[in-house]
Amino acid sequence: MVDSAATPRAGITIGVPKEIVPGETRVALVPDTVKRFVASGLRIVVESGAGEQSAFVDSAYTDAGATIVPDSASVYSQADLILKVQKPEPGEVSLLRPGTAFIALLQPMVNTDLVAALAERKINAFSMDAIPRITRAQSMDALSSMSTVGGYKAVLLAATAMPRFFPLLMTAAGTIAPAKVLIIGAGVAGLQAIATARRLGAVVESYDTRPVVKEQVESLGAKFVEVDMTGIESETQDSGGYAREASPELLRRQQETMSNRAMRSDVVITTALVPGRPAPKLITEETVMGMAPGSVIVDMAAEAGGNCVLTVPGETVVRHGVTIIGIVNLPATVPYHASQMYSKNMQNLLALLIKDGQLKLDFEDEIIRGTIITHNGEVVHEGTKARMQPAAAAAS
Repeated sequence: MVDSAATPRAGITIGVPKEIVPGETRVALVPDTVKRFVASGLRIVVESGAGEQSAFVDSAYTDAGATIVPDSASVYSQADLILKVQKPEPGEVSLLRPGTAFIALLQPMVNTDLVAALAERKINAFSMDAIPRITRAQSMDALSSMSTVGGYKAVLLAATAMPRFFPLLMTAAGTIAPAKVLIIGAGVAGLQAIATARRLGAVVESYDTRPVVKEQVESLGAKFVEVDMTGIESETQDSGGYAREASPELLRRQQETMSNRAMRSDVVITTALVPGRPAPKLITEETVMGMAPGSVIVDMAAEAGGNCVLTVPGETVVRHGVTIIGIVNLPATVPYHASQMYSKNMQNLLALLIKDGQLKLDFEDEIIRGTIITHNGEVVHEGTKARMQPAAAAAS
């Protein structure tokens, strides 16, 4: 009889370390996904406690077929492919063996020093926030998944902080008018925020630089706010479907329109982001001063500096009687389902990367080419290379 435990496995080993960034409660793989990988012949090693804050305990991973190891060093020493949510800290980079593959939300065009370190260490790094916005990649799009979670939670935070009801109520004590909610940005996060606010009974209006989303906004029961675009370049999104950085004139008109709408709103939720750039400032201090006492702003762009000039990233502050919520990493506040969605995105990406139990990269594939950042000691992601070249020139 052959001892199956002693028989070498054909598939690569995937490692899932515990997230170490403060406040990060998600985990890269959930037990259900682990079970699917193990069934396909892959070996999974998970650091003890990696899923604990997401309500996925060690026993659930062992039941799914994973091997639990005591610390991150054990994960990094055994795995051929490391899966994480957050980018690696310097201590984690030093644990990576040359030739290891690494997948996480790297934000490569912002974290260029990290990219350079990964290339120097000859790590084949992929970034989940670089997934191309194409139909075939929708099931792998972690940004959309996390934006769905964030948009939902932003509305709940606003409802909790606001000293008013959201819905119209007909009571013996009189009629209570519904809350007025303005949502700036109608991407995935904004659309989820619209849907959630409407479910809670609010009157909702939304603005986005891209007129193409008007139909989606209105289909959810919200009013689409339009800014006068006369004489302004009409191309407001790039080929990847992301919003372009606004021109100074467009930004001025946006601020003026948003100011008028915000001062008539009980809640403002901002989601406006431009990849690799600071968040555009759409809510001025004068606008906040004009809002009614007790109003709430939830700034989902806080991590990129915020859409409101008074936002303090990572904090909730009260300015001129208005509560401004600048919580970063909203998906980590709903860790069970956020992890579940992120894990499914990972599963779908790895179905493209792993063939016959081994990592096989087809650089003719648009998704692989767009997602890989470093390979064989080189930075291969075009957008990141372009961002790093000016910095290298300045340093020389």
